[in-house]
Amino acid sequence: MALIELTAYSHTLEMEVDFFVILPEQAKALIGMDGKASATCPTLYLLHGMSDDHSIWLRRTSIERYAAEKGIAVVMPAGDLSFYTDMAYGEKYWTFISEELPAICRSFFPMMSTKREDTFVAGLSMGGYGALKCGLRGYNTFSCAAGLSAATDVVGARKAGNRNTGLWRDILGDDPGEWDFNDLFTAAEDYAKGKNPPLKLYCWCGTEDFLYQSNLKFKDHLEKLGLDFTYEEGPGNHSWPYWDDKIQRVLEWLPIGKEEN
Repeated sequence: MALIELTAYSHTLEMEVDFFVILPEQAKALIGMDGKASATCPTLYLLHGMSDDHSIWLRRTSIERYAAEKGIAVVMPAGDLSFYTDMAYGEKYWTFISEELPAICRSFFPMMSTKREDTFVAGLSMGGYGALKCGLRGYNTFSCAAGLSAATDVVGARKAGNRNTGLWRDILGDDPGEWDFNDLFTAAEDYAKGKNPPLKLYCWCGTEDFLYQSNLKFKDHLEKLGLDFTYEEGPGNHSWPYWDDKIQRVLEWLPIGKEEN
């Protein structure tokens, strides 16, 4: 695999943005790892959590090794504390992640497929929320979205108020009438009502995770709507040993090299 640390200008954010890119590389002499490569490859956009940055998946997991086995490109952008939204008092990270970033990556790396069917998104915690939102709201770009220990109920957190009340205000603003776009429950309802392209969703959460109950609530909601949704759970809390394991499950779940892709 080729590993590239890239800084590029975002017209949406009006600033330089950092991200890591893993690209498939045909390699037979690497110790302990073979690489797969083709003229075009699928791409996974992998989003970090609230306390992290664009380097965290590389530092805490073996994502490069896992991706090499699948021949998939992986893009890991910096999302700051935006919850991947167009913030009420902040920058337009939703527009950046869902629209501009794929365009930037495809312009720099022509081997990345431009097909929706080859474009996926996943993340953990805050990034899990961002990934699921990318699927439900950005379905013209992404065909599959996976959330690990996802923060599925950000509007509920805003209403409840906690130590992050100021942050939630920056993200969602003060007017409840403007929160629906960033609410995953409403996004799922809107997707289900429309004649939209097929979308596959995946969620995993540990049963000892503080977000477990909100993930169960979201699971029930998606099942009632009849969406194409895979839910899995198991022992685990909000920590990296589980996410390192489950990102491998996400790569297995993605339609990479399968008949429907």
